[in-house]
Amino acid sequence: MTPSHPQDFLRTEVLDELGLTVTRAAEVLGVRRATLSALLNGNASLSAEMALRIEKAFGINMDLLLRMQAWHDAARMRARENEIRVQRYKQA
Repeated sequence: MTPSHPQDFLRTEVLDELGLTVTRAAEVLGVRRATLSALLNGNASLSAEMALRIEKAFGINMDLLLRMQAWHDAARMRARENEIRVQRYKQA
């Protein structure tokens, strides 16, 4: 099972919980609405900068958010591992 993208957490635990629209949350974070929307719709990965902005604005630990993104990315890549063709290195 693929771990959730941080978008789910951000949407339910931050925006919904605080009653914020995407537009208002983007204003609070100091980013374009399109930037936040791409993240919340799963079309962009969470960057360290955005994680820090979220921490400063809403008190959500940036390390937690970045770990969530890393777990999600690793699980998605693991699901595609058969597509990656690399031979194990053997020292001569």
